[in-house]
Amino acid sequence: MSPTPLVISGWSAVSPFGVGSDSFRTGIAAGRTTVATMDPEAFPGPFAEGAVVPDFSAAKYVGKKGTRTMDRVTALAVTAVGGLVEVFREELTARPEQTGLVLGTGSGSVQSIMDFTRDALAGERPYHVDPARFPNTVMNRAAGQSAIWHGIKGPNTTVAGGSLTGLLAIGYALRLHRGGHCSRVLVGAAEEYSAQRAWLEWHGRTDEERDTPLGEGSAVFLLETAQDAAAAGRDPLARIGATAFRAFHEPEGAREALAVCVRGALERSGVAAADVRLVAPLGAGGPLVAQEEAAITDALGVAATPDWIRIRPLIGDTSAASAALQLAGVLAAADAHGLAPGEAALVTAIERDGLVGCAILTGD
Repeated sequence: MSPTPLVISGWSAVSPFGVGSDSFRTGIAAGRTTVATMDPEAFPGPFAEGAVVPDFSAAKYVGKKGTRTMDRVTALAVTAVGGLVEVFREELTARPEQTGLVLGTGSGSVQSIMDFTRDALAGERPYHVDPARFPNTVMNRAAGQSAIWHGIKGPNTTVAGGSLTGLLAIGYALRLHRGGHCSRVLVGAAEEYSAQRAWLEWHGRTDEERDTPLGEGSAVFLLETAQDAAAAGRDPLARIGATAFRAFHEPEGAREALAVCVRGALERSGVAAADVRLVAPLGAGGPLVAQEEAAITDALGVAATPDWIRIRPLIGDTSAASAALQLAGVLAAADAHGLAPGEAALVTAIERDGLVGCAILTGD
């Protein structure tokens, strides 16, 4: 028996366009870039430009109580998850143990890890650190706090995989549901801007890749069966057709690896290349940009004429949150009711370390 496919019934985004899916949708429709000159005092680092969530703080969007030690990436995730819970609270809290949460991240909060380590080394005694800040140094802090804050008691998982994190999180969420561990899943990813992350990115990039400014944000999606969505009176925005991943050894092999990956996902989804209406590539810096777009053309054929949604020029390199925000970009660009029957969308990513991935969405 084939697994029950899941649909996306709702989504929430926190991005440099602002807090909420409406702000994200408006920004994408306008093609408005949020990349701007960074305030060197508020956001120090090697990048002169960047894109951050405007006027964002944990106290403002999560609340003053209990957020004194909450770091930025956790606050972004808690806010994004809260955007969904606010809309679907009745269903999500009726049986909280049946709602899972899969959240993608980079290394958690790089700033929290480095700050805590510095305090341990620079203080008069290594143990003269703020113990309340230690939980911020573990990778699953954002996922755990999101679940605690919003009363989600089902399986709680953190996934990390570079720019492919959002796609890997979706794949994990599908397996979690298929295994009968939960009835519905909140899945997404989050990434913060910090001076520490900026310096790590700077030293890990080639000169050509340093032209891409950093961004931050979070996007979260509600996955459930079409039957559950219908029972709750919700119209699905898209169906998860397939996710696929493949490795490559040398940089020049990325194009072929991604093309094979996309063809496989199209076949498993039963989608013809001509039906792909929207394509959201990662668009990473350097030569991988050309390889990614060439791979998509190889897989879909030169006769295909999808609309391309390029997120990175608008909100910068959001690293672990990239693929999740690309998926949000697809939903923002689709009709208000989601993808129409017979339509499909493609989200792709290439990680310089040798992994490619994609996801196919279809109209339900």
